[in-house]
Amino acid sequence: MSEATPQPRKKILIVSAHPEPRSLNASLTSFAAEELRAAGHEVRVSDLYAMKWKAGVDADDFPDHVADRRLDVLTVSGEATLAGRLSPDIAAEQEKLRWSDAVILQFPMWWFSVPAILKGWIDRVFTFEFAHGPAVPPPYSEGVLTGRRALVSVTVGARESAFADRGIHGQLSDVLFPLQHGLFWFTGMAPLEPFALYDSLDVSEERFEEVKREYGRRLDRLFTDEPVPFRTLTGGDYGRDMRLLPGVETAGTSGLDIHARPRGSAL
Repeated sequence: MSEATPQPRKKILIVSAHPEPRSLNASLTSFAAEELRAAGHEVRVSDLYAMKWKAGVDADDFPDHVADRRLDVLTVSGEATLAGRLSPDIAAEQEKLRWSDAVILQFPMWWFSVPAILKGWIDRVFTFEFAHGPAVPPPYSEGVLTGRRALVSVTVGARESAFADRGIHGQLSDVLFPLQHGLFWFTGMAPLEPFALYDSLDVSEERFEEVKREYGRRLDRLFTDEPVPFRTLTGGDYGRDMRLLPGVETAGTSGLDIHARPRGSAL
């Protein structure tokens, strides 16, 4: 690992989503796990394809669900969560999230989103009354997973300029907003700036060594980098209708950027 101030021992969950164990994503997963363990941290890896993770939510997720009862997923998942009666695979992943101090999602960008298997992990694991609901703290503030850091590590086939300002694909921060804000920040996790590897379709060994050095530096700072400064729901920036109050946004910002405070500003 690159030289840095030693960090206290932490627990990190890496969720990896690529079907090929010899892929670039698999290599980045292995690299991250090795680097973090070498730094003294404890690491667990959920390799979704290797686990044969079931992506679709259905009645099998809730063992006590009566077959002739209408499957109201929100209600039934909340009941099963509170009763401790979710399917074992879901319960195991929730336990990993509770155990963790940080979560890393490693995946290739497919159609401007995560692979279906990773979306299925999110759909099935972040159940009602675990990730949100009356039994847990309100979203976009002190959520159930508060205190944890979250990092997206994504490989992107396109060039970086296509995801930059004025890029045809839109800014990467906008494309990843559903994860950064809608998953991590919604549940109280502190999202870090994503680590993105562009032009990932043909990466030479020499370039991959450079990528590992850069990623290693990001892993060194997993618990020290300033998170994306999203606004809290309860901090006075939003009205009762959950809309940002007029004039609160930073001058010159627009679109999704209005939901972040200037870096370094107080809550």
